[in-house]
Amino acid sequence: MRIIAGHLKGRRLASPSWAGLRPTSDRLRETLFNVLAPRIEGARVLDGFAGTGALGFEALSRGAAHVVFVESDRRATDMITRAGQAWGVEADYTIHVGDAVEWLRRLAHGPRFDLILLDPPYSLPQLRDALDAAAGCLSERGMLVLERATRREPDDVRSLKRVRDLRAGDSTLTFYALAANGEHEAETR
Repeated sequence: MRIIAGHLKGRRLASPSWAGLRPTSDRLRETLFNVLAPRIEGARVLDGFAGTGALGFEALSRGAAHVVFVESDRRATDMITRAGQAWGVEADYTIHVGDAVEWLRRLAHGPRFDLILLDPPYSLPQLRDALDAAAGCLSERGMLVLERATRREPDDVRSLKRVRDLRAGDSTLTFYALAANGEHEAETR
């Protein structure tokens, strides 16, 4: 895996293979960030279920102001830390070790994020809980992106409006904006 664009372009990320880790492919990450390009510069980003940190580092590389990584596996957070230190960007991110859903719930009255990237295990039973908790941390004009198994349709979440799906084989990227009274439209292009 490598960083695709920006000031960290070409940097390689570790590609561990322990059970439960399913990093977002370079191709899918490139598609995602091509769509999100106008939203990245200066954004406050949350990379939930961070795994290798590929999504968050890609956002940093492309101009995000700050990334918060949330990951429960200490091996993964150690990899993120080593990469960030090696690349000299440790001041540009924060890591929280713990369950992403619980962390998002606790943060519901805290700072808001312009972009929330969720890449939970495809078998995560509480997917609706993850979306609901993330919605509470999204800025008014922010965007939430869920990477999910194509075969698994996410439940509707009252506070979110689904604005786009991009299918790539077994994976689908689902884009959400906050649903407002009268449903506002969010631009994803």
